[in-house]
Formats: sequence, structure tokens, C-alpha cells
Amino acid sequence: MEFFPAFPGPFPIEAMYGKIGLYLVAAIIGFGFGYVLEIAGFGNSKKLAAQFYLHDMTVLKVMFTAILVAMVLIFTAAGLGLVDYNRLYVNPTYLWPGVVGGLIMGVGFIVGGFCPGTSTVGVATLKVDAMFFVGGLFVGIFAFGESVDGLLSDFWNSYYMGRFTLPELFGAPTGVVVLVIVAAAVLMFWGVEQVEAMMGGEKPNPAHTRYKLIGSGALIAAAAVVMLIGQPTSADKWESIAAEKQPMLDNRQVQIHPAELLDYIENDQVDVVM
Repeated sequence: MEFFPAFPGPFPIEAMYGKIGLYLVAAIIGFGFGYVLEIAGFGNSKKLAAQFYLHDMTVLKVMFTAILVAMVLIFTAAGLGLVDYNRLYVNPTYLWPGVVGGLIMGVGFIVGGFCPGTSTVGVATLKVDAMFFVGGLFVGIFAFGESVDGLLSDFWNSYYMGRFTLPELFGAPTGVVVLVIVAAAVLMFWGVEQVEAMMGGEKPNPAHTRYKLIGSGALIAAAAVVMLIGQPTSADKWESIAAEKQPMLDNRQVQIHPAELLDYIENDQVDVVM
């Protein structure tokens, strides 16, 4: 059930405000993201590397909290009909290339003390080690770009699974998956704080316990709301646009290029009904 009229989300910023508006929105979001990384201490390679030695798990807690909040907001908005989740871009899954890339990324992270995003934050604050890291980043990008087609093309494009998400992996409703992930993350946050204390890091501050409980409870409650609302089915989505689109179909005003139809027929991620 839709509680509010559907917005055309995600919003086509360029179509609405032009290129200048698009660049302005991107600049504001980019500056805000970089600022948050810096005030969280993520421009310091020592703090970032400490995560891998279990001394300081700030990176895990901050980034995973951001992921949880974004996930809950996205699926709440989708459940209320404010955002069409199918129109949000989700990186396609290339299973083993992703695994190998993640391992390489992890090694680079622990050796260099930065990821690509945090290294640019370090450069913005004139960290010398970050400058060297970004220099190596550009060398790696160039080397990969020059070699991927000739040497790595087959592996790079292998094990393709399309737009593959956790609800599809587990065959469970989206709301249930959201609630389970949030609950598991709250337990994980508690666990990593105990690990930090055992490894000689910062011990949990009892004065902050109340705020942590409030935040955790709010996230779990929001995830429960996502589960109760549910996600709109294809029939629900069609019902919301049927009054406008059905006459167009009846009058044969909607056409598809033969090549586009062939592409859909050959795409095993799409069920074509003719």
C-alpha cells in the first residue's frame, strides 16, 4: 500500500536543474562526505590501519552505521512509494572478480593505510603519505586500464550474476533481511568494542551507553517498520501508473526497438511476457 503519491525518485538532477545544478549537488555531497570522513579521523592512516590490528574499530563502526542508515531509509522510502528501488543503480555482481578485487583492495588498505576515498581526504589536509598513496592510485588505474582488455578481459567479465542482492540470495522478504542485518550489526558493534578493550584499545565509555542504546533501538525499530510496510510488488507499481499508461498501451503509443527487445529476451535477469 502506498501512503504517499509516488515521486519520480531517484530524481533526474541534470534534467531538473541542468549541468550546473548537477555539479553543484555533487560538490555539496562530495564536500559533506569528505568533511565527515575528516572529522571522524579517517584522514589519518594510523587510525585506519589500527582497524586491522583490532586496536581501533572506528572505521567499521562509522561506515557500517552509515550503510545501515542508508539501507533503512532507502527501503522505507521504497515501501512508502517515494522511491522506485528498481531505478536505483546497483553494481552488477561479478562474483570471483569481486572477491579477488576485494582481497587486493584489503592488502592495499592495510599496507598503505588508506582507501581511495580517505587518501583524497588526507591529500586535502596535506598528509604526505596520502599524496604518495594517491600517486600510486593513479599509476594503478593507468596500468589496469591499459592491461584489462588484453590480459584480464575474460576473468574481469566472468561469473556474472547481474543485479544480485541479499533478499535474492536468501530467498527472503526484503524487510526481514533489513531487520536481521540491523540486529546483527548492533550485536557486532557491541562485540567489536569488547575486542578493542581486550586488544589494548579504547574501553567502552559507560557515559555513552545510553546514547548507544537509543540509537540502536531507533535503528531496530525503523527496520521493523520496513518489514511491516513491505515492498511494493510489480502489480502495486502498475496500479500506481495504470491510469496514465494503460491508454497509451491501448492506443499502441508505446513502441520498442527490435534490438532492445532482443536484448531483453537474451537477458536471463528479465522475464519477458509477450
